[in-house]
Amino acid sequence: MSIYTIYPYKAGDEMLSIAVCDDEVIECCNMAKRIKEIMEEMKIPCIIRQFRSGGELLQALESFDIVFLDIIMQDLDGMKTAQAFRKKASDKILIFISSSREYVFEAYDVEAFQYLLKPVDDRKLKNVLQKAIVKTQSRSQEFIIVSRERQKKKLFLDDIYYFEIKGRIVDAHGPEGIFTYYEQIGELENKIRDKGFFRCHKSYLINLKYVDGYSRKEVVLENGEKIVIAKRRYDEFVQEMLKVMRKNGGIL
Repeated sequence: MSIYTIYPYKAGDEMLSIAVCDDEVIECCNMAKRIKEIMEEMKIPCIIRQFRSGGELLQALESFDIVFLDIIMQDLDGMKTAQAFRKKASDKILIFISSSREYVFEAYDVEAFQYLLKPVDDRKLKNVLQKAIVKTQSRSQEFIIVSRERQKKKLFLDDIYYFEIKGRIVDAHGPEGIFTYYEQIGELENKIRDKGFFRCHKSYLINLKYVDGYSRKEVVLENGEKIVIAKRRYDEFVQEMLKVMRKNGGIL
């Protein structure tokens, strides 16, 4: 009996997006097929894409919820691919597959969710998928609706590093790049009040969960970007960061 609770799929829920990256064509196809069968058995709708190299995966425009990545590949190996992948997708689930235990400890450096040894046992694969699905379902699904060119779009707050405001133009920066739309800063602040964002400068609303470090002059995000802090907002920013750290177990 599984100890993991997978919430039932409801009409309107987005399908999970899964990537399988392995330069061995047959192994890549077989893994994708096995994942598809397990997902169908669990009645979890998904889209699975196959990639024959790390370069192909990194060039993909999609944002994947779960990525299965072979470590030993020619050209760009799995570990280097994972390092590059983490720079644009810091919170996605990364599962390594390898015929060697050699890279187990390196996997921790890129926050791998699991390290599977080939050949992967069906029960082990299902168990790992169940845990991965639970993790994706536990993420915050809060979003705002924005408009651009008469079209509506959902922006999930967990996927936004920061908002940059230029007059009435807003740039939402995230792992998939920048989404630009029109909105007044006051309206945006009201929408995301108490959602973990802080206005550190008149032009920036940052997602505090992505803060990696800070000084009196700037915030450093996990993706390496630096955002200026207004002098008069620094003390309040520090207090908000302390709240986040206490909530997430970073400080007593």
